[in-house]
Amino acid sequence: MPVVKFPYGKEFLSLDIPEERYAGTLVSEMHHYVAPKSPVELVNDAMANPIGTPKLSVMAEGKKKVVLIASDHTRPVPSKCIVPQMLAEIRQGSPDADITILISTGCHRETTKEELVNKFGPEIVANEKIVIHDCDDTENLTYLGKLPSGGDLIINRLAAEADLLVAEGFIEPHFFAGFSGGRKSILPGIASRKTVIYNHNGQFIASPRARTGIVDGNPIHNDMLYAARAARLAYVVNVVINSDKEAIFAVAGDVDLAHRVGREFLASQCQVPANYSDIVISTNGGYPLDQNIYQAVKGMTAAEATVKEGGVIIMLSKSNDGHGGKVFYETFRDEKNLERMMKKFVETPPDETIIDQWQSQIFARLLMRATVIFISDAPDDMVSDLHMVPAHSMEEALAKADEILAAKGIKDGKILAIPDGVSVMVV
Repeated sequence: MPVVKFPYGKEFLSLDIPEERYAGTLVSEMHHYVAPKSPVELVNDAMANPIGTPKLSVMAEGKKKVVLIASDHTRPVPSKCIVPQMLAEIRQGSPDADITILISTGCHRETTKEELVNKFGPEIVANEKIVIHDCDDTENLTYLGKLPSGGDLIINRLAAEADLLVAEGFIEPHFFAGFSGGRKSILPGIASRKTVIYNHNGQFIASPRARTGIVDGNPIHNDMLYAARAARLAYVVNVVINSDKEAIFAVAGDVDLAHRVGREFLASQCQVPANYSDIVISTNGGYPLDQNIYQAVKGMTAAEATVKEGGVIIMLSKSNDGHGGKVFYETFRDEKNLERMMKKFVETPPDETIIDQWQSQIFARLLMRATVIFISDAPDDMVSDLHMVPAHSMEEALAKADEILAAKGIKDGKILAIPDGVSVMVV
């Protein structure tokens, strides 16, 4: 009897799957990939051989005001092996540079000091200037013109006024931008709420090109890359990580050219074939990506791509921070008709997009395909308000899934496991 372990917060939950019901496990090959060097060495090598740019130390020469964009608490970027090396190279080229680390929260909540220490270590938090982006702080935002789609490009003023703008990040499959990393440091990372919601509008989200692993013809990606160029994002260091959140591949240099190399490596390791099953179990890869229900939608989309129409998705997400988005939550709490909800999303003009509409639209799409049973620490009534079935153990979730399928005449449905839904690209 196969025993499959699923990340849940900082721990794991296991399920014994009967042999006759086991449809397999979809796992990214990069979790088995053995990097030729340590994470620090990989980053060092990437920075010594940048793609499409000079070395960072050379780019820093003569620069007085430098901004280094770093990810926030919702992203498992191994910043401790990236940021110190970036800071050292900047100071090698410009010893007296005024450096600000700008936390790219997008539209997320503010990152706490404890989370910053966990991310960077106490030394950087104590000694470096760190500013947390606020997408609603109009006094510290500035207009850079129009995006190709017609939206206003408004970003953090610190970044716009920098002599040199650089960023760290990581590359993973992304459920509507194709891939994370690279250009996303600007949009949505340090953009205004107005810019983010225009970029994430209903028509763009509905595009068949706005899917995991697709950038060519993806309208969301196109705006993001334009924003990065307009903001003069000059240099990035991006890594690919394994299930232990360790860097196994690194690229540095031009925001697009380096990112292309990184995503090509990622795609070569994480594409998995769809195996349509009655029950698909997925996760967000555990902490830090499973802190709220909002983020859990990402892991669900991997299951959506391989669950049978009318089947069941069992999603594990600790969600100790609750729903993660007030408007996201209220949208589903207040509207029980998914078809009516979806019609409203698609018909909403881009400049009238409401906050979290994109996540709600994708979530509604997958709820229209399958029932979702949600294992979490979130309150049951909150889970139910979000049109899901609450559960608190693997066994309880499977029993509920079997009951749902039995009502449809399906007995002993096939079970497919995706231990880390955000690390795979189902094709």
